[in-house]
Amino acid sequence: MIHVRAAVSLAALSLALPLLAACGEDEPKLVIYNAQHEQLLDEIAPAFEEASGIEVELRHGKDLELSNQLVQEGDASDADVFLTENSPAMSQVEQAGLFEELPAEILEVIPEQYRPRSGLWTGFVARSTVLVYNTDLVDPSELPGSILDLADPEWAGRISFSPTGADFQAIVAAILELEGEDATRAWLEGIEENGTVYDGNNVVLEAVDAGESEVGIVYHYYWERDRVEGGDLSDNSEQYYFTDQDPGAFLSVSGAGILESSDMKDEAREFMEFLVGEEGQQTLADSYALEYPLNPAVTLEKGVKPFAELEPPVVNVSDLDSEAVVDLMTEVGFL
Repeated sequence: MIHVRAAVSLAALSLALPLLAACGEDEPKLVIYNAQHEQLLDEIAPAFEEASGIEVELRHGKDLELSNQLVQEGDASDADVFLTENSPAMSQVEQAGLFEELPAEILEVIPEQYRPRSGLWTGFVARSTVLVYNTDLVDPSELPGSILDLADPEWAGRISFSPTGADFQAIVAAILELEGEDATRAWLEGIEENGTVYDGNNVVLEAVDAGESEVGIVYHYYWERDRVEGGDLSDNSEQYYFTDQDPGAFLSVSGAGILESSDMKDEAREFMEFLVGEEGQQTLADSYALEYPLNPAVTLEKGVKPFAELEPPVVNVSDLDSEAVVDLMTEVGFL
């Protein structure tokens, strides 16, 4: 009888083991391919997890690195949601037919000019192009009326920028859309002649602050963040905002979309609703990022130039072509 009982116990245990293993398996996580700043998503993701109970897995990379990866992976991708720092990478994935159409209740939260006409993704945060200038070397009266003027001979040896990053390439995409190919090529050739290339926008900021360069093309938040952190790279500089819808006043939009191949579309929609809703946008506004929330119900405070006072050109994010920009910048010799 002892042997029989032992056999019965072993049989029962063997039947229970698969159930125990199943109970111990992790719940599937919402996979987000993230090209926005890691630190920003390290604030957004936990807030969403707490609000929703849905676990998130973040996979970080650069805009075009991740968009190219998504195009290569196609329907086999693990990604449920794609977030970018600049919108041209979103257009690349859209053109590959990989996005799920977003519900109206998500799209309608964000003003029309900050989302594509297709409704396949949406902007959720933005940053303004600015010119930082060394206050010991440049009088404000000398600053150009247009970013296009930086290609003029009078700016020879005085400007700096970081052309290999997605930030600068988004600015070029806006100029291409607004001014056309010939004017954009001429501008690129002019600043290539006049300028000094640096690797990274914070390096541009540092070069201007140190007087190595008189002015630099960046986005507003690089200067703003440094000021908040003590001003080591910005204490000898100020920001200059272009006006009158000049290409130099371009607002670059960070995008978010759901992959059509996702197995977690309900959870992905819930994340998108959070991201563009007041709670998620307030989390953005309160974060270190100092980028502009695009939900009109939420305002970025913290001393940054008010969103309503910006005078950006009208550029639909659908029209920013990353492939054409890369080709043109390669032709000029930047890439």
